Formats: sequence, structure tokens, C-alpha cells
Amino acid sequence: MKTILRFVTVFLMLTSCVFAQKYITKNGKINFYSDAPMEKIEAKNNEVKAALDASTGDIVFQVLITSFEFKQALMQEHFNENYMESPKFPNSTFKGKINNLKDINFSKNGKYNAVIEGDLTIHGVTKKVKQNGSLEVKDAKVIATSKFNLAVKDYNINIPSAVAGKIAEKVQVTVDVTMDQKK
Repeated sequence: MKTILRFVTVFLMLTSCVFAQKYITKNGKINFYSDAPMEKIEAKNNEVKAALDASTGDIVFQVLITSFEFKQALMQEHFNENYMESPKFPNSTFKGKINNLKDINFSKNGKYNAVIEGDLTIHGVTKKVKQNGSLEVKDAKVIATSKFNLAVKDYNINIPSAVAGKIAEKVQVTVDVTMDQKK
């Protein structure tokens, strides 16, 4: 009986250590900003799903394209129907790893530089990307932030010539997700 009790105790301790290494959110934030000479376009998405396995450095994001909100309803409609073709390509995803995992201490509050590399899929096109960002460990949470530029043509997003001056060839993307420790 003692042996079974010890086994169960050790198993539970190991299981909680493994689960303590995972962080998730369903309400991360991704914004994008297009600064073109004729018009500035900005959209926000507060429904980004993200997960991080701190023991392996695996990190994933899933973004529902129709969850991007614009100040003008017509812009949102054009974004979903004409440019992103949301019915055909409803999600954008990122699957990657933290390259410098050894530099990040998930058991100690602090802000750490992170190098993330992986596959970014937008509009049905997958590209290898490598970006710098930061991970802040704060009271059983991980706050991941990054800011980078994406060329819309790299993801086969066609901009009609009639509005080419209104939309920048590159958009600035800002990622800000707070992931809670999975229990």
C-alpha cells in the first residue's frame, strides 16, 4: 500500500510540474497598421488564441481573421471579402519555437528578450519567419510582445490598382498576448 501511495504522490508531483510549464490565452491582442500616403488603416483583434510550452519553447497562435475590427464598417467588409477572403481563409496561424529558450527563466519574474522562429500562415500562404520580441514572466503569467512588418504581397494578398495608394505595401503588426499558467 505504501508503494502505491508513493507512486501516486510522485506521479502527481511530476504531472503538476509538467502542467506548470504551459501557458494559454484565448484573448490575446494583435493589431495591424498600414500607413499609406492617402489613408491610414488600423485594425485590432482581441480574440487571439495562443499557447506556450515553456519546457520545449513551442509556441502557437491562431487568429480568426473576421475578428479584426476597424473604425469603419466598410473597411472591415472590404478587408474580409476582397483582400483576406475570410470565408476561404478564415484563420491565420503561427507555429514555432523560442530559439533562445535557455535565456528565459519561467520561474522568475522578469523581462526577457526572445527570438521566435517558425511558420506563419496568412491567406493560405506559409512562410518561415524569424522575429525578435520579449517575454515578461509575471506572477504565473507570460506576456509576449513583438512588433514587426509584413509585406502583403508575400502572402498573395492582392491590392486592386484602384486602391493601391490607400494601402501600404507593408503593414506593421503588433502582438501583445498575456498567457495564464495552465493548471
